[in-house]
Amino acid sequence: MSGNWKIAAVSIASIVLITVNLYLIEKKESKVERTVFVENWTKVKKDTITDTIQTNGVIKPVEEYDIYFDAKKNDFKKFLVKEGDAITAGSSLFEYTATELDALKASLEAEKTAAEGEMAGIEEYIGKLRSYQGTLTSEPEAAIDESVEKNLNIDITTSSSDLIKSNIEQEMYKQELEKNKLDEKVKMLDAKLSSIEEQSSAIVTTSEADGVVKNINKNLDNPIISIVSTNVAIEGYFSGEEMKKAEVGMTIKASSSDSKKALKGTIGRIHSYPAEEPSLKKDNRFPFQALIEPEGEETEALLVGSKVDLTVITNEKAGVPSVPIKAIHYQKQPYIYKFTKKGYVDKHYITKGLKAEGKQEIIKGPSVGDVILLKPDVVVKNHSNFITPIQFEKVKVATYKKFTSREKVRYLLLGILEK
Repeated sequence: MSGNWKIAAVSIASIVLITVNLYLIEKKESKVERTVFVENWTKVKKDTITDTIQTNGVIKPVEEYDIYFDAKKNDFKKFLVKEGDAITAGSSLFEYTATELDALKASLEAEKTAAEGEMAGIEEYIGKLRSYQGTLTSEPEAAIDESVEKNLNIDITTSSSDLIKSNIEQEMYKQELEKNKLDEKVKMLDAKLSSIEEQSSAIVTTSEADGVVKNINKNLDNPIISIVSTNVAIEGYFSGEEMKKAEVGMTIKASSSDSKKALKGTIGRIHSYPAEEPSLKKDNRFPFQALIEPEGEETEALLVGSKVDLTVITNEKAGVPSVPIKAIHYQKQPYIYKFTKKGYVDKHYITKGLKAEGKQEIIKGPSVGDVILLKPDVVVKNHSNFITPIQFEKVKVATYKKFTSREKVRYLLLGILEK
């Protein structure tokens, strides 16, 4: 009986002990210390976070120039280039004759005759002023020409000789200026008439820029010639969401199967109006153009029409504290769990910055190098103890010897009890 009594006593004591411990552990607001078993952790790292737009595009000429022809006023003669021709600024494109040259010539000649007539009138008027000015010294009461008296705008009978002479000088200066203007006008008309004489046979239209002749309209419908630039760019479309992030001047990186080197450049133009009329049935697409940076004289020629994969860097921060996005928890504010050197897991609220590529910038919170908890399998209470599995490859005798006897026993028991 004594043996059975002992067994029963031990069993009852064990059940009571286990029951009490379970009660204390599960009791709401229990002060029993919890221990978290941690398998996944990381450190706050100093990293570069880059937010991007991933899209695609096509290689196209940077610009297209249209040449127009006025068939109502001119007679077309012939084209001087063919489609596909490479041209430079100043290259001859086509010849024509102007049907209105004779009428224009007559108009210019009439305008010249009128200007010369005005100049003759001014010279005559200046002569009268000088004549009257000369008589004032010897004959103060000398008669004055009516046109002279009217233009001087003073009362001859009451004004002194000096005042009259002063006004005559001012009037002669004014008339000389007008005469010089008319003289310049006659010279300009002579230049235009000379140009018309030179164009009487045929007029040649030239290109204003380097490029390639893309199209020639032999029906003479405008534009009669289209020229594309030799410089190329990347063209594509942004979605409505991408438009909220994209801006002119942002850096781009691109790759193409037709080019061995990666392409670099910047967004040069973004259209604020969709490529197609807005509709409820279709998503809006906004055209953009990215300019490619040349890489010196050895820049590889890009084939127009080549497809490219494009990365637009919308935001980038280098050397900032960052953590994996999955390490962040949320209540009213975002927070992460940080491991302390005393063996606790503490909750730390953070201020978030840039988020991209699965990483989150921390503006305010734990510092670079702090160890933090990744997404745990269970709910973690603030300021809990933690233990981690032994990584034998990292266990060193020198480190073990630094523990006190009490710490050795404590950590050993914690490991056994948690498992």
